Amino acid sequence: MRSFSPADQILFGLMNASLLFTIAYWILGFDRQFATGFAIEDGPVEYGTALMLLVSALVLAWQAVRQFRMGQALAGVCLVVYALIFVFGTGEEISWGQRILGLETPDYLMERNYQEEITLHNIVVGGKQLTKTVFGGGLTVAILLYLLALPALYGKSAVVTRLADRLAVPVPLWRHGIMGVGASVVMLVVDIPRQWEVYELVFSLLTVSIFLAPANLAAFGRRTAT
Repeated sequence: MRSFSPADQILFGLMNASLLFTIAYWILGFDRQFATGFAIEDGPVEYGTALMLLVSALVLAWQAVRQFRMGQALAGVCLVVYALIFVFGTGEEISWGQRILGLETPDYLMERNYQEEITLHNIVVGGKQLTKTVFGGGLTVAILLYLLALPALYGKSAVVTRLADRLAVPVPLWRHGIMGVGASVVMLVVDIPRQWEVYELVFSLLTVSIFLAPANLAAFGRRTAT
């Protein structure tokens, strides 16, 4: 089993601490303090998530540059697309800097965004919030499949292994899957306002860890650390 790097020790420490804080607030009944303090809008959890999503994007961009230099154009393009997805996630997390810059919400979004802010994931379409229809439970299932099914199949299924390597998909290690399942269990058990903000933070920390040192390091032209 690959040992924890110094970066992973910090990242997993932050994940564990965030989940333990959430459990402690819930057990002690400090719902209001949690919602208006630890997990408050524009607070440490939300900005931490945005920062980690941005770091994930930068790591993917760095990997893309390496792939282009190695002559792996397809892998490089795929990594650029992945990086742009995380840039989009960063922008959405902080409403594209609306409150930081003091921007006004356009009339179009004021009428269609249930939080009246500059984001796409909070738009209401056909009476349903886009977050719940597109970015909701289905996305959670897809993420868990990525964390659990891909590591299980990589190296055992020739098709999955070839596709993951050709498309430069960073494959999680088992510890990432275990953390993802653990965080999901905590969210199902705990019932406290804004708990899902912590869930997002945990997964943003997970992606940084995965992208820095995926299970398929060799596909990125790097040696596997022991």
